[in-house]
Amino acid sequence: MATTPFVSTDWLKARLDAPDLVVLDASWYLPAQGRDAAAEYAAGHIPGAVRFDIDAMSDEGSTLPHMLPRPEVFASRMRALGIGDGMHIVVYDGMGLFSAPRVRWMLMTFGVRDVAILEGGFPAWVATGGPVEDGEGRPRAKRHFTARLDHGAVADAGDIARALETGLAQVVDARSGPRFRGEEAEPRPGVRPGHMAGARNVHYSALQTDGRLKDPEALRAVFAENGVDVERPVVTTCGSGVTAAIVALALETLGRPPRALYDGSWSEWGSDAERPVATGPA
Repeated sequence: MATTPFVSTDWLKARLDAPDLVVLDASWYLPAQGRDAAAEYAAGHIPGAVRFDIDAMSDEGSTLPHMLPRPEVFASRMRALGIGDGMHIVVYDGMGLFSAPRVRWMLMTFGVRDVAILEGGFPAWVATGGPVEDGEGRPRAKRHFTARLDHGAVADAGDIARALETGLAQVVDARSGPRFRGEEAEPRPGVRPGHMAGARNVHYSALQTDGRLKDPEALRAVFAENGVDVERPVVTTCGSGVTAAIVALALETLGRPPRALYDGSWSEWGSDAERPVATGPA
């Protein structure tokens, strides 16, 4: 059965002033995209939206990009943003559907259940006449936030190795085909090109059109075309754990949420000389 983790722009417009609702601007961009999330937020965002900086909310002590922090650290940072227990959270990003799924996954992994993504993101909000404000945002009073990490939602390299060896779960890589096949150099120094032998490749862009997920029938077709059986368990991965959440979101909408997301993703696997790397097609 298909499910939806989205809310529409009309839904949000009607509830924007609700006291128990908080909107998060989760925009984050790859260096190659040439966009500045902080500058774009200051230039215009949904009124009252709080900027959620993926890097600032991650484990700053890790050598890997934007890994999940310890629960107590995440809770402290959420309190500082004025986000607390029992609030309804809506997340959006500046590309329509890119980094918002990662932030939703982070929140849900730390125990938040009432969190949705604005369908079409900020582009859809502007296109449908939604109000916009500029500036650095309004400060919010601190709220109590309880973080309980769902360890089962987070895969590590050992989990990936076991999944590939046993076949008990499919490993689905959200990177582009050329990166997956090792035809392009990785953007991070010291990370080898290629993929995990036995992994399947479903580029996140193939799952969406104009910043929105494709319809369920089309999503099933994309997975099938790339050798993924949506009826079997899946663990998602990508370059650094961001776009893997888009694949996870697509599976969730099909009523088949993935077993876990590999937080270290290729940034970890590809930089570990002890881990085998394959090139060419899956």
